[in-house]
Amino acid sequence: MKNRHLKHLTELCFATLVISSSGVLARHIDMPAPVIIWWRCCIGAIALFLLCYFKKVSFKLNTKKDRLPFFISSLFLGIHWVTYFYALKFSTVALGMLSLYTFPVITALIEPFFSKEKLNPIHILFGFMILLGLYILAPDFNLENAHFIGVLFGLVSGVFYALRNLIVKRNASSYNGGMIMFYQLTIVTILMIPVMLFMDTSGFETQYSYLLIIGLITTALGHTLFVRGLKNFSATTASIISSLQPIFGIIMGFLFLHEIPSLNTYLGGGLILTTVVVESVMANKK
Repeated sequence: MKNRHLKHLTELCFATLVISSSGVLARHIDMPAPVIIWWRCCIGAIALFLLCYFKKVSFKLNTKKDRLPFFISSLFLGIHWVTYFYALKFSTVALGMLSLYTFPVITALIEPFFSKEKLNPIHILFGFMILLGLYILAPDFNLENAHFIGVLFGLVSGVFYALRNLIVKRNASSYNGGMIMFYQLTIVTILMIPVMLFMDTSGFETQYSYLLIIGLITTALGHTLFVRGLKNFSATTASIISSLQPIFGIIMGFLFLHEIPSLNTYLGGGLILTTVVVESVMANKK
């Protein structure tokens, strides 16, 4: 039993590490953010289709009513990824990932609109703490400041990620995780075809190896392992382990891009991650 628990824990941590590579890859790939996302979704969709096919996972939707939630959640996932990659392009791996990681508290704030639960006043306090953390990350409120723009994109990304997750939780939780991701990646790929017609895609010849990594490893493998790992742990444990993503990302940014976080990044990021962990623990005790 102990060895099995250690195996599951290692798998979940590895999945978190793999997903964290998106920050470094987004900064390193010399292509426009929407183009990277198109390739990421296209490659990931093909990989997940093959995975689901060989595992005999059904691709059939239970009811026609699920079509709209699948489409809207896919649209929000696409917006989340594009804005997240713009956050990374404008700022640093640390700022981009930390500003995105406001999404657990954002989720708690908007979840009452998706359910009959009342808003917990403590979540309003958490919201202010997140805003304080973001202010510490980028105190210069100036649209000419690249770091401020990056943090702003990260915050927008967090909002759409929270919305996507809530829609999936409410309308698609009964489906296989790999099947959900396949449909979402496929829909985003189709919706973003105009990107490939009007934006510069000339970097594919030199960047294809990194695109394969972000599509196959980061997206298909990482998210599949993470979804499978979630089934073996409580929501609190999963959330805390998931909170390692920005930390892994910052370490990768230092090792591969030589990005050294500032004192403000440590302070603001620490406040954000502490708030996220506290909120996750409280949510699991309901």
